[in-house]
Amino acid sequence: METTRQAESEAATALDGAGADGASDEAPETRAPGGDGAAPDDTGGGPAPEKERPAPARPRRRVPVDGFLTAPFPWYALDEAYTGPRRLHHIGQGADGTVEHGSLGHGDEPVVRADLGDADSPRERFAVVVTVGDSPVRRSADGTGVLEATSEASAAWLAGQGLLAVTWPAQMDHTLRDDWLEQQTETAWALADDLEGPAWSTLTLPVDGVPTPFRYRESEFGWVLAGSTPGGVHLGAYGRGLSAYGLGFAAVKDVAAYADTE
Repeated sequence: METTRQAESEAATALDGAGADGASDEAPETRAPGGDGAAPDDTGGGPAPEKERPAPARPRRRVPVDGFLTAPFPWYALDEAYTGPRRLHHIGQGADGTVEHGSLGHGDEPVVRADLGDADSPRERFAVVVTVGDSPVRRSADGTGVLEATSEASAAWLAGQGLLAVTWPAQMDHTLRDDWLEQQTETAWALADDLEGPAWSTLTLPVDGVPTPFRYRESEFGWVLAGSTPGGVHLGAYGRGLSAYGLGFAAVKDVAAYADTE
């Protein structure tokens, strides 16, 4: 797919911190209620104020808990210091159905901003924790190739991809976003493959109460981090609206408690 000049100038990269400026010089068009713009109020004393329209409803995704229960590794989430909403977010399986990775959400349900119908709507406050099972180099399920061992880079890639999936730079239409997303996906691959490079900094956060180093980077669209637990499970995380600096991670005692019961 050919990337347009407009996509390059407006989008740049979510993970590099360059992108659209997020502001519009054009004031939103308003329209008075009624055909002539002067509908009387209940007392006949002049035009009635326009009723405030409710904010667009955020979607609720129901994620089955079954796959989470069969994972051959422990799930990780924000520790008990976080007291906000928690939910099942996503699960990844191999060709043979084995659970290889997944994520648990915290805070608001992250959605692409344009789907809310208002580019100026406030950003969500959320953090998503990605858990990647420790796997060695192994043959693919169909026997035709070799799968690389999982690592911190695997967690960084999944976290970066997750942030991109819920990011819509301001002043960008659907067509341009397709080009932007393809471009940034390739950038996420490159960044995840160079965790020791200058694009990343080091951030130490508690994992099961043990200070643990993570590779960390942020942009105007959010932040991404990646590391490994003392037990060998690889962790990634991404979010916005919630600072990564005050977070801690812990193994989940009962992942079924994260299921949506409504």
